[in-house]
Amino acid sequence: MITLQAALSAYVDALQPLPTRIVPTTDALNAVLAAPATAHTDLPRFDQSAMDGYTLRAADITAATPLSAIQLPIALHLPAGRSALAPLPQGTAARILTGAMLPEGADTVIPQEIANRIDNDLRFEHPYPAQRNIRRRGDELRIGAHLASIGQRIGPNLLASLINAEVDTVVVRASPRISVIISGDEIRPPGAVLHPGEIHDSNGPMVAALLHRWGYSGITVRHVGDDESAVRATLAEAIADSDLVISTGGASVGDKDYLPAVAEALGTQRIFWRVAQKPGKPIFFGVHQSASGAQCAVLALPGNPGAVLIGMLLHVRTALNVLEGLHAPEPLWQHGVLTEAVERDSDRTRLLRMQCYCDSSGTMQLQPLPHQDSHMLSNLGVADVLVRAEPGTSPVAAGSVLPWLPLPT
Repeated sequence: MITLQAALSAYVDALQPLPTRIVPTTDALNAVLAAPATAHTDLPRFDQSAMDGYTLRAADITAATPLSAIQLPIALHLPAGRSALAPLPQGTAARILTGAMLPEGADTVIPQEIANRIDNDLRFEHPYPAQRNIRRRGDELRIGAHLASIGQRIGPNLLASLINAEVDTVVVRASPRISVIISGDEIRPPGAVLHPGEIHDSNGPMVAALLHRWGYSGITVRHVGDDESAVRATLAEAIADSDLVISTGGASVGDKDYLPAVAEALGTQRIFWRVAQKPGKPIFFGVHQSASGAQCAVLALPGNPGAVLIGMLLHVRTALNVLEGLHAPEPLWQHGVLTEAVERDSDRTRLLRMQCYCDSSGTMQLQPLPHQDSHMLSNLGVADVLVRAEPGTSPVAAGSVLPWLPLPT
């Protein structure tokens, strides 16, 4: 049995990132960059107006006074999206909208709120400074400027930044091919009529939903009973067409817990089996190397749904991050203050579902919840964080600072 931290580090040591591929940026949401991304254009791409108003040459109104006002005719109308083909004629102004290209010769923009327009003229009783309310070409960044680094996941914000900088394609890690195996004679699909001793399958929908929430598609879910030959055939098939196999159930030491032994019999190299965490101790992790050199990670989780959830959030998430080459693949724990004491486990890290809220001082408060056993999920309707309590012989006192991760919502 190894510690939770050792298990999380083992994924980093044992797994290699998947091959790279070039994809259109518009198809790259949730992918991880395998090469830096740089701007393919200046931003802004051209001198443009920062607001709706009027553009002119500031020198044309330097002599304006209340007693000697200057009027400039409005010679051009410049909406956004249209090229300013002609220079601004000397001694004139142009109506211009936000984001519109500045015409040659213009060097300032007057907001429409303070402009004095009379019919088709602008009247000035005072000078107006040059270089106001203009976004100059390249003010934000120049072509070739660094935008994102290797190992950075492309979320909606970065996606928009790349598209804005005319990055049409990106080099990313391939998306993992994922297979899910749900084992157990007692498991029946949601909605099925249950006979004595049977239970509904909550693991399959939960695992699939989490993977979809994380942005993975094409998930293959297989169901298998507690039969060794059937488990062997199902696991072999999953390994052959996957980069990661996730199984639930059959990972412990019961008479029909076949997954670890079958995985090893199929040539999977065991990295660890059993982790000092509660719930979720009987986790198996191994790596299968095919004759062609292809690698498949096998992660066998215990069957209790509370343990499956924690296994997904900590172990599966970390393994996926490593396969995709994420810069920092291990969980990024935050910290909060415990509102009331909780029991430790003497040998294992406890992983507790709690509520989290921010108090008036800005401190995150962690509120323990009942029903923490591995077969229980009823508190997930109110739990929003997973809290980590290290082993010990005495309770964790109220007011202690503990690490936590957000639960998916």
